[in-house]
Amino acid sequence: MTSLKYVLVAVLGISLAGCANNEYGTKETVGTLLGGVGGAVAGAQFGSGSGQLAATAAGALIGAFIGNQAGKSLDRADKQYAYRAEQDALEHTPSGNEVTWRNPDSGNYGTIKPVETYQNTEGRYCREYTHTVYVGGEPQDAYGRACRQPDGSWEVVG
Repeated sequence: MTSLKYVLVAVLGISLAGCANNEYGTKETVGTLLGGVGGAVAGAQFGSGSGQLAATAAGALIGAFIGNQAGKSLDRADKQYAYRAEQDALEHTPSGNEVTWRNPDSGNYGTIKPVETYQNTEGRYCREYTHTVYVGGEPQDAYGRACRQPDGSWEVVG
């Protein structure tokens, strides 16, 4: 179940990466493509043989849908609010407490809750956390792990 948590945060992260309008196309198109790739990678983690192929295909379809919806709904400002809150939560918030962010223009919001802090085998400090994003009032849950980089910032590692 733990690896599923990391797969979910990877898919949500890839989907959120598709939220920007850029030279590659609309944010919906980029979200769909990146979500599909992320979903395929996630789906490939399950089953074997033809079952793994089916899981990969299903993951690609689900990821593409999630990426498209996130691309339609989250804008650059939403991502900035979420990123700042995530960094604040990882740096300053005790485990079990939440940090909330909200974009007053779009109405989208979310909560980040660190759930565990530990030192990994490489000696880096890491935190597991949950991040719930509400788009149009509908929650999208993700679980992740971030580790402190040498420059002091937090890097999502799973």
